[in-house]
Parts: sequence; structure tokens; C-alpha cells
Amino acid sequence: MAEVTKDLVIDTLRKVRGPDLEGDLISRNMVSDVFIADGKVYFSISVPSERAEELEPMRQAAERAVKAIPGVKGALVTLTADRKAGAAAATKPATAPSQSPGNSHAGHSHAGHSHGAQGGRAQKAGVPGVGAIIAVASGKGGVGKSTTAVNLALGLMANGLKVGLLDADIYGPSVPRLLKISGRPKQIDNRIIVPMENYGLKSMSIGYLVDEDAAMIWRGPMVQSAILQMLREVAWGELDVLIVDMPPGTGDAQLTMAQQVPLAGAVIVSTPQDLALIDARKGIAMFKKVEVPLLGIIENMSYFLAPDTGKRYDIFGHGGARAEAERIGVPFLGEVPLTMDIREKSDAGTPVVVADPNGAAAEVYKGIARQVWEQLAGRRARPAPNIVFE
Repeated sequence: MAEVTKDLVIDTLRKVRGPDLEGDLISRNMVSDVFIADGKVYFSISVPSERAEELEPMRQAAERAVKAIPGVKGALVTLTADRKAGAAAATKPATAPSQSPGNSHAGHSHAGHSHGAQGGRAQKAGVPGVGAIIAVASGKGGVGKSTTAVNLALGLMANGLKVGLLDADIYGPSVPRLLKISGRPKQIDNRIIVPMENYGLKSMSIGYLVDEDAAMIWRGPMVQSAILQMLREVAWGELDVLIVDMPPGTGDAQLTMAQQVPLAGAVIVSTPQDLALIDARKGIAMFKKVEVPLLGIIENMSYFLAPDTGKRYDIFGHGGARAEAERIGVPFLGEVPLTMDIREKSDAGTPVVVADPNGAAAEVYKGIARQVWEQLAGRRARPAPNIVFE
């Protein structure tokens, strides 16, 4: 099989006409850096933000051209907003749609998610079959967020719910290792991806599409598009809950999820020490600003249990997350201890909720899962206000 090279992809894109059939994508400097991994080609096309929806056929033409290259196994081509891109493209007046779309095409032309004429919020498109989407987030890395997200998802399953898991951390995907999943997902109907599955949990991660050692050197818009594609172009089926393992921090990926996805709520993971709590507050502030309900805070690595004596040590302090939850008036969901069992089973890809379902650690996660679901069900059960016309 012929080797797929960056030069070959660029030469192919020279045959794809630019906006209004003027020039080609390469001569007009509209193509980002091309990234190739395992025969799959990834790149974005920069277009004026007001023409993103209109130029979707151009994106499709570029994708078809690249997929036709011998040796190419797949292509992920996205439109990104750049008001300076393709100068001639901006000369054509933009035609405003009569109604502001939530997402015109599963994450490709999300650059055009402008507000409506009255200044209201654009409608966020949901995921067919998915009842609720919950973000698991942290203000910084290293607090055990991914381990918590996986065990929370499995805890919800243990409580009788149908659950899926989306790994939204493009630069550092952990879900493949935590769930001990290898291989590549299959595609159906050309674009729709079949989620990978283990322990009965459906999941999707960029880690299934590239080698574990591959360095993801994408710009922010490409990350945003990849996340939305993994969310909307996956055959999730019927789910009660989709857990999203968010990347740490409050950058492009987090804002994409918060602003363009109808999140039912967010769970914040922190460790007890002040430095972690300072960063956790940033995540809390972000979700509040974009009006995503906070379902609660989890204190991970809350205390250490010595494996030989069972003695408890508060290595990182204790109770900081509980105090923070009380201070801002959100539920405190529980304390997860730092144990050898959780660490070893996570590294082995056998999360404690399935490896030792009746153990103390698993019971903690299942208890947190019950509280999260109760929070979510309680919010849904609140009656709508009565509107009285006088």
C-alpha cells in the first residue's frame, strides 16, 4: 500500500476549487497544517465565519478528494472560522439565515453559531437517543478526573442506567487505557462511527483513532471540531446518560462543550489542597457563566489508606472541597480515598467498580453516581412556571 504523505495530500487539495470557484484551497492559503496518523488524514479549512454554512459543500469536496487517495483510510476535515481567510471569499455578502442554527452539520460548520437577530442564544443541538449529557471537569490536571469519570459512568451503569462515555481530552486521552480498549472503531454509513465498548460501557476517544504515542499538535478550532464530531457522529444508541470526560482547564474544548452542547450539568473534581481548589473555582465560574448547572463537587484523593495497616493519612489535607461546595451552595457528592487498589486497577484498565463491585471504593463511586442522578432527576422534575395573561 502506498504511503500517504503530506505533500500528496496538498497536491490533491490543489485540485479542489476555493470559494466561488476562484483558485484552489492551497493557492488561497486556506488549509491548516496537515496531520496524518495511521492512514487517517486530519486538517482544517479556514473560511470567513459568516460563510461557514454556505461553504460546507467545499469541505465535503475536499474530504472526498483526500479519501480517494490510495492508502488513505479516512479523513477528518473541518471548517474553522477566520475572517481573514481567503480574502476574495469575504467579498460576497453573507446571506443571513432566517433562523440561527444550533449546528448545521455535526460539528463541521460550528464556526457559524451566531446569535439570532434578537440577541437570544442559539439553540443547542442535542444528540439523538441521549437523555442527558454530563460533563466531568477539573480546573487542573493530575486530580484523577478521568479515573473519576470512568468509575462514575460505571457507577451509573451499576445503578441500572444506560451510559456512554466521551473522552474529550484530545491532547491526553486516558479512556482507552482506563477501559483496556485497543483497536480502531468501525464506520457505518460512511461517516457514523461505532463506539468502542468494554464492561458494557460504550465509549469514544481520539485515542482510538491515533497511536498512543502520537503527539496531537492541532490548533484550537481543530480540537473543537474533533470533539463535536466524536459527540454527534457516533452511533451511541439509546442512553440515559452520556458522561463527558473534559480536558483540564477552561480553554477552547471546555467552552465548545459548554456553549454548543446542551449539558444537563457538570461535576467538578478536585483534591483537598488549596492550589487545586483555586483552579477548580475557575471551572466552576466558567460553567456558571455559561449557565450550565453544577451537579456537585467530588473530593478525590481525599485521604490515604495505608494498605498494610489501614491507617488513614490526610496527605493533601482534608475537607477543602466540601467546604468549597458549602461556600458556593452546590452539593458535595463525596470523598474518594487515595488507595493502592484504585491506582493499580486503573493502570490495569480494570476500574474498581467492575473489578471489585462490592468493595469500599466501588461503593463510594456508586454512591456518588446515585447522588448525581438524583440531582439530575430533581432538576428535571421541577415544575415549569405558570404563565398568567392578564
